[in-house]
Amino acid sequence: MDSTELVIVRLGGCRYALPMGSVAEVGRPPGLTRVPGLPAWVAGVANWRGRVLAVLDLRSLLAAEVGPLDRRGRLVVLSHGGVRVGLLVEAVAGGARLDPEAVEPALAHLPASTGSLLAGQVTDDEGPYGVLDLDAVLALADQLPRARRAS
Repeated sequence: MDSTELVIVRLGGCRYALPMGSVAEVGRPPGLTRVPGLPAWVAGVANWRGRVLAVLDLRSLLAAEVGPLDRRGRLVVLSHGGVRVGLLVEAVAGGARLDPEAVEPALAHLPASTGSLLAGQVTDDEGPYGVLDLDAVLALADQLPRARRAS
């Protein structure tokens, strides 16, 4: 199996990897409109290049402290499986090349909400980082309340 290019981001002070092929763009976080009744991991919606973009903040699901982003904070716009979504990150920490054989299972002691979002972990010279499973991240939408239809 071939290696995969990754974008390394910081969430909750830890490093996580996203597949480069799913990163549409990276920019400064836009103003967000919070949507009442949605879980904390949905930061809100934003006007991004003239379109409404759902924006996620996975820190609460990754058992990380959630606070305001500083000047290094970024919005990573992901396009995966025909879905476009924004992901708030504390920083973009660089890139890496992933050898699939280097991926180890996620640590068993992680909270279930964290482990379910990871495809595994990799250790490099700077320490371990989690490899986010974008299918699992996007499947979080199934947990959202469905809009009621007018009868």
